[in-house]
Amino acid sequence: WGNQIEFVLTSVGYAVGLGNVWRFPYLCYRNGGGAFMFPYFIMLVFCGIPLFFMELSFGQFASQGCLGVWRVSPMFKGVGYGMMVVSTYIGIYYNVVICIAFYYFFVSMTHVLPWTYCSNPWNTPDCVGVLDGNLSNRATLNFTQLLNTTQKRTSPSEEYWRRYVLNLSDDIGNLGEVRLPLLGCLGVSWVVVFLCLIKGVKSSGKVVYFTATFPYVVLTILFVRGITLEGALTGIMYYLTPQWDKILNAKVWGDAASQIFYSLGCAWGGLITMASYNKFNNNCYRDSIIISITNCATSVYAGFVIF
Repeated sequence: WGNQIEFVLTSVGYAVGLGNVWRFPYLCYRNGGGAFMFPYFIMLVFCGIPLFFMELSFGQFASQGCLGVWRVSPMFKGVGYGMMVVSTYIGIYYNVVICIAFYYFFVSMTHVLPWTYCSNPWNTPDCVGVLDGNLSNRATLNFTQLLNTTQKRTSPSEEYWRRYVLNLSDDIGNLGEVRLPLLGCLGVSWVVVFLCLIKGVKSSGKVVYFTATFPYVVLTILFVRGITLEGALTGIMYYLTPQWDKILNAKVWGDAASQIFYSLGCAWGGLITMASYNKFNNNCYRDSIIISITNCATSVYAGFVIF
């Protein structure tokens, strides 16, 4: 690493991601709001931080990646291969997510967003848009008809996603066609990854000055925008108000543990590999505390933004 800040920022960027912005608020919503934070922080202290520290110290001591590090005990080299396979799968499917983000970034550069109205060729009669004004046309329906219509209605954004962006086929036996715009965006996302990694940690360590800090800028913008909206306080109160009866549910504790492992990136091989580039006498205990707490604080902050 060029300096120790690069390692910390890279590790923060590795840990902070979709798991914080999307999965944590969803689990809070499902598992009793503020009550979920109690098992979440217990799992962080007793499971997350110790394992995170172990992986950093392991990689730093051996100066080997997730495959070579298991020379310490050849019996466990299969664990290293498992980490490699998991990281490969994650690299493939996360790039698809990045590709979709690129796609929406490009198509949103229009005066009217294509998923605003229901008057497009790909929309169905069940499409109901807030801005279409076609809710008033349903006022003449009786209650039963209105209820049936409401139950199967879809939004223009959902139909744009399913019927235009993905162009989902009607059956698993029908593979459908390659969506060339998505294929192009996927190619762009792989090129970006290649440019970030072209010189190993020398190039990726510089990239993280932007990629690890910019999400916080976006979250802050969305938070300021969110708290100005009507009903913002109601959502935040739901987020913070604990439903203590959920604490006794074992599934809540299981969700808390899986979220800690998922979010910190333990047992994926990346932490061992990144720590292997540290100097032998680096204070990895301090780094593990800083990175773990930053990651979990980001989850809590993202919860405020989402709710």
